[in-house]
Amino acid sequence: MFEKIDGLRADFEQKLKAASDARELENIRIEFLGKKGSVTDLLKGMKDLSVEEKKSFGQQVNDLKNEIGDAIAEKSACLAKAQLEREINSAPDIDLTAPAVLDRGSYHPITLVQRECEQVFRSMGFAVEDYSEIVTDYECFEALNIPKHHPARDMQDTYYLTNGQLLKSHTSAAQNAIYKKYRQALIEEGKPIKAVFPGRCFRNEATDACHENTFFQMEGVMVDKNINISNLIFFMKTMLSGVFKRDVKVRLRPGFFPFVEPGFELDISCLICGGDGCPSCKHSGWLELCPCGMIHPEVLKAGGIDPEEYTGFAFGLGLTRLAMMKYGIKDIRDLNSGNLKSLSQFTQDC
Repeated sequence: MFEKIDGLRADFEQKLKAASDARELENIRIEFLGKKGSVTDLLKGMKDLSVEEKKSFGQQVNDLKNEIGDAIAEKSACLAKAQLEREINSAPDIDLTAPAVLDRGSYHPITLVQRECEQVFRSMGFAVEDYSEIVTDYECFEALNIPKHHPARDMQDTYYLTNGQLLKSHTSAAQNAIYKKYRQALIEEGKPIKAVFPGRCFRNEATDACHENTFFQMEGVMVDKNINISNLIFFMKTMLSGVFKRDVKVRLRPGFFPFVEPGFELDISCLICGGDGCPSCKHSGWLELCPCGMIHPEVLKAGGIDPEEYTGFAFGLGLTRLAMMKYGIKDIRDLNSGNLKSLSQFTQDC
């Protein structure tokens, strides 16, 4: 039995020396250390040994197992080093003095529009915030005055995860966190809360020329004493004029959103058809761009702000639709298509 250990060691050393690549080395490892390997087979013969012999034999088998494992690891490192050296030596020479030929990328139309909006709002004193795409039910609904089983949830069917969280269906999901972040400065220092927070949103709905299941919004809020609807209209018209570089015809119509009261739909005259009607605007001449309104008192309370002392407005600007209007993109699905030939018409170099 003890002679078998020496024979196995010699057999292993011979095969290890002949191994020339990682695959051969792995086969050797399986042959000797696998569940049905040679080292394991040695232990099967221990039943014929005495107690003292079993102790000595088992120790020697264990030593052999460790030797083989260490030798395989060392050989593996040597093979990897040799392979790297071969790749380096076979690499083509590079002329560092040759002029670079770069196929430069470009910014996506939505990125361009988002940055323009951020610049306009920054110029008006708004902070630009970021927020997670995965949120809790409380953040996305309950903190926005949309309790469980409220029918308003039917309009925002989204994608739920196994842990109970969900992909946010609107950027409004960040409102509660924004109020809590800035409320101390509002209450103690009198600094109004002015913030926009762009982000990607998700909804489980059918797609068409003006609807997508993945789209981009920019939420904006302002909270202070004596804020009213005229403040909302001023900031929105200023933003639209800054993005489109001209006055844009807008209209406000009543709209229901549980987190604002009163609530409005801010529409802009369709810039693709000039208001005549097309598939992008559902042949109405108007494109719904910005649900908005005065922040509901219950939403302010959830954020730790006293609605008896402070008021504010909120809006959810559709960046995807804004990009469609700015660049004349007729089908919203083009923006997520990844079709570089199509997108390159509307983008610019980085």
